[in-house]
Amino acid sequence: MTKKIPVTVLSGFLGAGKTTLLNHLMENQHGLKIAIIVNDMSEVNVDAKLVKEGGFVRTEENMVEMTNGCICCTLREDLVVELEKLANLDIDYVLIESSGVSEPIPVAQSFVYHDEELGIDLNTLFQLDTMVTVVNGQQFWQDYQSEDLLIDRQLHVSDDDERGIVDLLIDQIEFANVIVLNKIDKLSDSEVTKLKNLLTKLNPEAKIIPTSFGKIDPLQVLHTKQFNFEEASQGAGWIKELNEEHTPETEEYGISSLVYRSRKPFHPERFYQWLENWPSEIIRAKGFFWLVTRNDMAGLLSQAGSMMTLEGAGRWLASYSEEEQEELKAQDPALFENWDEQSGDRMTELVFIGSNMEKEAIMNSLNACLVTEEEKENNSFKDPLPSFV
Repeated sequence: MTKKIPVTVLSGFLGAGKTTLLNHLMENQHGLKIAIIVNDMSEVNVDAKLVKEGGFVRTEENMVEMTNGCICCTLREDLVVELEKLANLDIDYVLIESSGVSEPIPVAQSFVYHDEELGIDLNTLFQLDTMVTVVNGQQFWQDYQSEDLLIDRQLHVSDDDERGIVDLLIDQIEFANVIVLNKIDKLSDSEVTKLKNLLTKLNPEAKIIPTSFGKIDPLQVLHTKQFNFEEASQGAGWIKELNEEHTPETEEYGISSLVYRSRKPFHPERFYQWLENWPSEIIRAKGFFWLVTRNDMAGLLSQAGSMMTLEGAGRWLASYSEEEQEELKAQDPALFENWDEQSGDRMTELVFIGSNMEKEAIMNSLNACLVTEEEKENNSFKDPLPSFV
């Protein structure tokens, strides 16, 4: 059996310092023959030019430049094809620097799933070794609180790209097994500590490396053998909180989490008002909610910084017929483990991560949004919340 070539992927928003880190890794490559794939959104691949001008592309290295697109979407097919070509070369390792607007999950999926259309199975050729996200410590809070969409900064990959800056930041942070917190020389010790503890809450499983100028021990991101797709998919702090898994507490620095659960539905008008007066100390929130006016469909709330989305998350099992429920139970009994005699699987489960949160006040204010028994009997509700997509 041919030995698989290990791969490290560098993700991170524009200006985080991915190219600086890449250059540092190439200067300290421990004798490895490394192939590099550099993906940049511009017509001229600036990042690839920087790597070349740094003098790190020599005869024993191979570099593929991918421009005018993003390897998580428009150039994903090209990525798969180029990687297959690299597999035929005498190389020890592949380093991929994805564009600043790339989401890491689609890139990782390229190594996990067989591409039927191209007839290429990267999983037989490569081993995804480490998913690294580089975070710009100096710029983090400004971008995190921004209401800008990628299209507002001319960073969109297509006309229908409606992603927010903060949504992209969260995707990159929550799906990583190593987070390089860069540019800490621009921050005070307390600022570094607070940011490090927030990152720990957002992704409890990731190893966090504070640094400046991308200077880290290369073996912290090369040959770690730490990446696991299933674990990374379930690694986000909010998922672990919902699964009642222990996540490190950082109360000393004001960063903490709160899980709100209720078997009663929300009153749509009061819940709408609560969302309109969102507590400023909540930095990240995600989870499912039950509205009394939408008994068939679960709602999904996702908030990061100044961005919030509400959408449908599929039908509650309780809305299915008894016959359909029995069929589903036979297929997967675990779906009915938390079944309630009155509400079925309908419930609200929301995770909040914040700084100096007034937890009791948040819980009480959410409880005040629940429908009362008297209101339930009257069954007269107005629903100002946007329709679930």
